[in-house]
Amino acid sequence: MSNAFHYREDKCLLQLEIGAYRMTTPLPKVNEIERKWYVVDASDKVLGRLATQIATRLRGKHKPIFTPHLDTGDFIVVVNADKIRLTGQKLDKKLYYRHSGYLGSMKAVTARKLLETKPEKVIQLAVKRMLPKNRLGRSQLKKLKIYAGPQHPHQAQVPEQLQLNS
Repeated sequence: MSNAFHYREDKCLLQLEIGAYRMTTPLPKVNEIERKWYVVDASDKVLGRLATQIATRLRGKHKPIFTPHLDTGDFIVVVNADKIRLTGQKLDKKLYYRHSGYLGSMKAVTARKLLETKPEKVIQLAVKRMLPKNRLGRSQLKKLKIYAGPQHPHQAQVPEQLQLNS
């Protein structure tokens, strides 16, 4: 019994031959991927639990056509980012670091201070660190739109309300 893999670019199929049986996995074409717009309300949601569900939607892992090397995800608009919740003592003990590249120029900011000044940045960093660290992850992160208040400028895309369990 011989196992053989065949990849044919003209058909966009991945074929696996096992003995006399042939199985094919269809790969979606980039221009045929359907992307929807969703609105997520971050009021009283725990940061990490919300970020994992957003990252899953951005990657497209909830769809049956998910392929790791293609961007099959949806657009996510997060509103009320300033009302996000952190558990335990993370507001005072969690630190966000940034570095300019010069010697001795590393700065640290607590989560409480970052939530007061730039609440969008807290959610963006949490989701960014859950995506792939390559150009695919950077393109997936561009589909995430975060706003501190309840208003957003994406009404023309007719986004659906997305209820995330957390």
